Parts: sequence; C-alpha cells; structure tokens
Amino acid sequence: MCGIAGFVNKDFDAPEAERAARLDAMCRIITYRGPDEQGTTVRGRAALGMRRLAIIDLKSGQQPIFNEDGSLAIVFNGEIYNYRELKSELERRGHRFKTNSDTETILHAFEEYGVECLKRLRGMFAFAIWNERDESLFIARDRTGKKPLFYTLTEKGNFVFGSELKVLLEHGEMKKEIDFAALDAYLSFGYVPEDFCIFRNVKKLAPGSYLIFKDGKIQTEKYWDFRREATQEIKTESEYIEILREKLREAVRVRLISEVPLGAFLSGGVDSSSVVAMMSQILEKPVKTFSIGFNEDTFNELKFARIAAKYFNTEHHEFIVTPDLVEIVDELVRHFDEPFADSSALPTFMVAKMAREYVTVVLSGDGGDELFAGYTRYVVDKRRNGLQNLPAFVRKNLRALSAVLPHGFRGKNFLYNVSLDALARYVDNISHFNALRKKALYSADFRAKLDGDYGAGEKSFLKIAESVSDGNPLEKLLYLDSKTYLPSDILVKVDRMTMANSLEARVPLLDHELIEFVQTIPANLKLKGLETKYIFKKALEGIVPHEILYREKQGFGVPIGEWINRQLRSRIHETLNERRALERGYFEKSYIRTLLDEHSRNRRDHSHALWLLWMLELWHRRYADG
Repeated sequence: MCGIAGFVNKDFDAPEAERAARLDAMCRIITYRGPDEQGTTVRGRAALGMRRLAIIDLKSGQQPIFNEDGSLAIVFNGEIYNYRELKSELERRGHRFKTNSDTETILHAFEEYGVECLKRLRGMFAFAIWNERDESLFIARDRTGKKPLFYTLTEKGNFVFGSELKVLLEHGEMKKEIDFAALDAYLSFGYVPEDFCIFRNVKKLAPGSYLIFKDGKIQTEKYWDFRREATQEIKTESEYIEILREKLREAVRVRLISEVPLGAFLSGGVDSSSVVAMMSQILEKPVKTFSIGFNEDTFNELKFARIAAKYFNTEHHEFIVTPDLVEIVDELVRHFDEPFADSSALPTFMVAKMAREYVTVVLSGDGGDELFAGYTRYVVDKRRNGLQNLPAFVRKNLRALSAVLPHGFRGKNFLYNVSLDALARYVDNISHFNALRKKALYSADFRAKLDGDYGAGEKSFLKIAESVSDGNPLEKLLYLDSKTYLPSDILVKVDRMTMANSLEARVPLLDHELIEFVQTIPANLKLKGLETKYIFKKALEGIVPHEILYREKQGFGVPIGEWINRQLRSRIHETLNERRALERGYFEKSYIRTLLDEHSRNRRDHSHALWLLWMLELWHRRYADG
C-alpha cells in the first residue's frame, strides 16, 4: 500500500533538479500513506514518485520499477491478489522478473497485454506507467474505486496526478478556485461525488477506468462497471446460497497474503462478522479483531462485537470513543482534502489507530450494504412505492403546499418528498439539504454564483440511476449507491482514515468476482419483503451467530447530536457565527442561527446539518483560505 504522485511537463522548461525537488515535496506530503520508503524518478518529460508501506516483497519491492529495457516505469498504490498466477503466466511468455512484487507483475502485464491487462488484475489499485518511447502516460484505477486518483491539466499544459488532492496542491500550478456545483453537491450529500471535485479543473479518475495522456491530450475509457441490465441466472435459493458462500470464502482467502501482521475490523454487524468468520476458518491462529464503541448506549455496538469475537475465538481489542477526542477533527479535515461530513470517520480513524499498534493490514466488511441491499432506506423506498399511484396533479399540489409552509412546520419535508417521482424521491431522501431546505439556506449571492441552477449533484444522481435498464426499482438504487455513496463516501473514509495511520485496509465484499456473481441474484432475494440482505443472511446461517444476523441494523453512527449540545457546543457555535464564516456569502445568516438555536433547545435534531456546515467551514480555513 502506497501513495503515488507525478507530473508530465509540456516542455523541458524546468531543470531536472527543480522537477526532482517538486516531486520530492509532492511525495513527502503524503508520507503517512507510505512511511517505509520513498522512490522517485525523473525521465524526460515525466516525473514519477511514491511513498511505500511495505506489505509484499519487503526486500526488493522498491518503486519505481522498470521493465527489462528501461523504457517503461511504474508507480503503484494497492495490492494485486492474483499476482503470483499472473507472474507465472508472464514468465512462460518470456518476461524476466527482478523482484517478487505485484508491482512488477502489473508492468509486465501491461507490456504484454496493453490496456487489456486491467481485466486480468484482481485487487485494489491506482497506478501510473510512463512509456518513454512514445512519451505517453497510462493511469488506471480499480473497479470499485477502493484506491483514489486525482488529476489536472494546468494552464501551462502540465499534467499532474496523485493519490490525494493535496499532492496536486503541492505541485504548485493548480489554482484553488472553488467549484460551486461541487459545493452544492456536498451540501446535498455530505461528500463531494466522484463526478465532481471541490476545486475547478481537477478531476477524479472514475472507478473502473483508465486514462492516457499523450501529446497534451487526455483520453479516458471505462473497462468495468456494475451491471445495469438484468442478467439473472435461474437457480434455486439453495444454489445461490452455496455458490455465495464459496465466493465469499475465496474473496477473503486471496486477501490473506501478507508478509506483515494482519487482522480485521469487527463492528458486530453482519458484514464484518462474515469476513471474520471466513478468516477464522482459513487461518490457523486466532484472528486479531478491533472494535470501537461509545459511552452512549444507543450508539454502542460493542455488545455484538464481543459476541462475534467470543464465537470466533479472536484476539479481540476495543476502544471507547469519548467526546474529548473531537480534538482530532482538525486532523480529519486535513486528511480528507475535500469537505467531508460523514461523522463515522472519527471512530474509523480511532479504530485504525488502535489496530495499527498490532497489525499493518486489516480486512473490513465495507460494501455489503450496496451489494445485498442492506440500508434501511431501501425499505423506506419500497414502503413509499405506492405513492406513484397518486395522480400527478395531487403530487404537484403537495409540492406547492410544502413550499409555502413555514420552516419547522411538521410534515413540510414529508409532503415535498412524497410529491416527487420515484427516483427523485429516493435522491431527496438521501440528501441532507434538499431543494426545499436550500431555498432557506442559500443566500442570493450564492444562488447567483450557481446561476440559479442548484442541484447539479441531484441531476447527476438521477442520470446515473436512469441509465439502469433493469426494470426492478431496487436495482436502480443499488447501482446508484454503488456509483456514488460507495466510492465517494464509504471508500474515501476507509482509505483516508486507515492511510492516515499507515494501515492497509482490504475489502473482500468488493471482490469483483463476488460482485459479478451477486449481480446475477434476483433483487427479491436481496430485499425480500422488508427483510434486508435476505440471501446474504441465509448464506451465513450456521456460520455467524443468529443474534448478529437478525439484529436490528444500527450502522456506524456517532452521537454527534449530544456532542453538539454539550462538549462541542461552544466551538461549533463560535465557528459558524464567526465573521469570516458568515461573510463567505454562501448562506443566510438567520437560517444558520435558527438551526443552532433549535438544536440547542432540543426542539429539532439538526446534528447532521450542523456537522456538515462545521466541516465545510473547517475545510475552508485549512484549504481555501490559504
């Protein structure tokens, strides 16, 4: 696991020593991603660098790595789990290896198969290959977006890329101009979606895509995607269960290769428990497991983590998050680079920090909710499906009524939600500040900056969902969440918080072979009636304790509502009421004060909205204000 950085100059206008120094600074700013060593090379127009967290081939896996004649050079972030099989295949084809690393395997696979090599890789990755012969740069990202990749083309025509946005900022040519459509999307969802970046002229390479930069031009192509059409296989429920168990076991097994200590996050939920269950079956020694909890009972999952740990006989470790740990919030802001309001990042950071004291690699259960329909919002959507039968004029009148009702009127947001079409209703349901609330939140100046067209994120989400040809409404929602919430929130959180602690996280439930099988399972076996993850739970019966499989879903929540009214009260009120926050011109001052006042008096729970606004202001102070 590493962090990568680099650039390709349009001209040879800078001395090699100057470019090497710039590259060195870009790498050092993400030292935490790879504390073991740094590797760089400046070749012709290109400069490639990386920070390494040594996991495989500890002695000879240093990067950059070159092919036999030195014409190709690679820097790589991630792990390829089938690299040994690939290496044997490539050796039979005449390739000669200098190391035992997965990095060199990618390089030779690219040399042999070109872009088609991507379809042969099983793992998580973001890598860049410089071809000195034709002066082209090839960059690729894994199928689901586990590993990040940012890039930009500067006004001088120089191409810059890196594992994190701060790498591009360190290069020095990128202007810090805020993209207001991205800011609007953040206010909707609490994160900046893949199709946006908080700074203009910066992009994220989409999951399952590759990029070629040559002759000053950028070309991107997709090589993999979640399925958008019905491809169901006709099998019995028991057949699906049998295959699913084997696919899950295999996905976990291949992720156990490591030359350093390895463990697992264990929340006590179905997903993490399934991963630990398979690990305990495969490994000879007890699995090292790590859990986080809170003093507030409503949010404390340690009871279930302990049940799982005892059942699987793990070497278990726990940590209680207390409110005094909110002091690490500023550090979280530094690591995310873009505004990010998922408050579960805080316990994720803490459990990663604890785990790093014992292991260098952890397996996590992320991805199960998008794969098997685990979120309760799918149940809410199913319950509201009948609202589509309301006549169009009735829904239109409900929307008009919701618009004129005063702030705080009970049912105002519900009336607006049920007035929408099916997909728009779902997008509205997952929004923090929806179109209705933005009318109260946004200032006239901010509306002007958006040209009156706020809702770019919502429009993007609707376009993604509408691209699904499968007639089942649930499949549209699963595809949407797999393309948005999963890579832009869940996987960003896992990557940044583990890497902040120099810890590698592997995600078996997002193994692409497992995903491709699960997508052949009918939707009514994922959400059966109102039972979420039906087929997954059935496959785990007898493997995971029944009281974990059929417990009420809790999620990885944080008691920020109480924290905002107690330990965080003065800091959040002070920050959001400060002159520089109010004078940014985005929001109506009176509405911000209303949110603070209503939450303080426990009149309404605005914890998520206030946390979102606070994170945005803290981000501004670190990254936008200079």
